[in-house]
Amino acid sequence: MDLTTKYLGMTLKNPLIVSASPLTAYIDNLRRMELAGAAAVVLPSLFEEQIELQGMGVDKVTPMNQKNLPDALQHLPEMKGYNRGANGYLAHIYQAKKAVSIPVIASLNGYYSGGWVQYARLIEAAGADAMELNIYYLATKPNISSQEIEEMYLHLVRDVKAAVSIPVAIKLSPYFSALANMASRLDNMGADGLVLFNRFYQPDFDLETRGVVSSLDLSSQAELRLRLRWTAVLSGILKADLLVTGGVEQGTDIVKSMMAGAKATAVASVLLKNGIEYIKTLLTELEEWLVAHDEESITGIQGVMSQKSVTDPAAFERANYMNVLKSLEE
Repeated sequence: MDLTTKYLGMTLKNPLIVSASPLTAYIDNLRRMELAGAAAVVLPSLFEEQIELQGMGVDKVTPMNQKNLPDALQHLPEMKGYNRGANGYLAHIYQAKKAVSIPVIASLNGYYSGGWVQYARLIEAAGADAMELNIYYLATKPNISSQEIEEMYLHLVRDVKAAVSIPVAIKLSPYFSALANMASRLDNMGADGLVLFNRFYQPDFDLETRGVVSSLDLSSQAELRLRLRWTAVLSGILKADLLVTGGVEQGTDIVKSMMAGAKATAVASVLLKNGIEYIKTLLTELEEWLVAHDEESITGIQGVMSQKSVTDPAAFERANYMNVLKSLEE
């Protein structure tokens, strides 16, 4: 069975990538992922704020120095040990490349170019095979328009692409009012890939202390549908490769993603739930489905369920909404 696929110009042995998570922060885990069959790994994100702290000569945030930080950095937690700081992140890339033979993808998390360009160059020099820009910006300021936010994304991609020669993928949120247009503009700006989608972690309320508390809900299979829909819509109109992440929990979820037009899928939550060895289960289920349906390769099913390929393209748009409502009456 030929499971090979191409993503960001790299030939992968199969379409299963391990997404950025605490699991990929440890070299031993990366080795286990490769042995289990992972085709590539994405390292945990280096945060824009960590880069800024590095530039200020601050190794870590403590209660003593936090009050002396600029207002834009007052929100930072201690983040003890996370990524070992900006310089430690570069060392982690170098060590990861020595430890495994599969592609190692770095991740930058932020929302404006700032120190990103400098660190993008350093990440490339450290040996990363590709880079994922995890642009995490919550549009809460009423004086900032959607156009300004979109331009911020585009300028960031332009600046980073001009600074490095390795492939660059953009991890997007699904909340753009004209997502297809935004994806097309990023494609035209030179993005090598789009990762669908980022998950915005929502805070909760503590009713006793009346405080806002951080919460983490791992992704569920129900989230896959949003990814499938937009992958199917975009795959027929973009040059950039598409990667589905969020909600992939079974081998058949990989099949669905490939049929929608993705070049690969990324998993994290399902490994946090079931362990790294679950990679083997996902790949076994994928192969079993392909064998049962007389498919000889992954490339043979890529895009067969994209909006451009299906007999009823309207099923991805308003027709889906009306059909769902109609089914409730039956």
